[in-house]
Amino acid sequence: MPKRVLTGIIVSDKTDKTVVVNVERKVKHPLYGKIIRRSKKYHAHDEANEYKAGETVRIEETAPISKLKTWKVVDRVNTHATPAEVAAEA
Repeated sequence: MPKRVLTGIIVSDKTDKTVVVNVERKVKHPLYGKIIRRSKKYHAHDEANEYKAGETVRIEETAPISKLKTWKVVDRVNTHATPAEVAAEA
C-alpha cells in the first residue's frame, strides 16, 4: 500500500524534532453543495529541526514514531517561485 503524501503549512516548530503541519482540503457540503474548507493538524518528524513556522512542506505517512507522530517531513514546497525560476529548474 502506498504511503500518503500531504501538503500543508507549518504552524508550530517549538518542540524538538517535531513540527505541526496544518493541512487544508476543500469538500463539497453534502446538502447545500457549497465548497467549504476543512483543516487538520498533523505532528510530523523533523530530524534536523530545519523547517520553520510559515513554510509550506510535504509530509509522508510513516510507522508510528511516538504517540502523536506518524508523519515525517519530506521536503519544502517552493510557493514563491517565479515562472522564470520554474523554467530554469526544468
